[in-house]
Amino acid sequence: MDVMTQTLTDEDALRADIYALLAALCRQHPSDELLNFLASMEVDAGAVNTMAQAWEFLRLAAQRAEPEALEDEYLTLFIGISQGELTPFASWYLTGSLMEAPLIELRNDLELLGFSRQPEVKEPEDHIAVQLEVMSALIQQGASRERQAVFFQRHLNPWAGQLFADMAGAPSAVFYSAVAMLGQAFIKTESVYLQKRPDAVQSVHLRG
Repeated sequence: MDVMTQTLTDEDALRADIYALLAALCRQHPSDELLNFLASMEVDAGAVNTMAQAWEFLRLAAQRAEPEALEDEYLTLFIGISQGELTPFASWYLTGSLMEAPLIELRNDLELLGFSRQPEVKEPEDHIAVQLEVMSALIQQGASRERQAVFFQRHLNPWAGQLFADMAGAPSAVFYSAVAMLGQAFIKTESVYLQKRPDAVQSVHLRG
């Protein structure tokens, strides 16, 4: 099966941008520039699908957000004094512990895909932001739909939806409840978009 590169369409460019946006918001609180961008987004008011509703919720949340409060919100959710309200790592969600088998499997696949950890990155590679960044990069590089599906199904789909559900219900989530809504809607959309027959997916290898 051919899993080599394909031409980047407008639809795929948008998908890559959404992955990158979610990654940025999960890595740190939004900058003033990003917050202004989100607050000024044009959203189709007539659309009734979950993605459109999520974009509108995020736009309104950005308009109402205060930068200083956002920094505190992010720190409480993701970092905390000893631990944040969220533990945004695949190993935690899939095994109940950090630095477990899902991280090792992810590192192996990242190596096969040609991704290497940057020296300035402190968190393990199974952090949600890293995995979202990888999906964005795969799309931007023109990776085939099959290759995208393999990575998504192995490393994101088993747990990302639950993380965003937990984010939506976190006690400190205000702006991030809107981020969670977008994350949940997008993961569900991608799950359908990248859905493959199990035998087809299993026949695709990351080496191509």
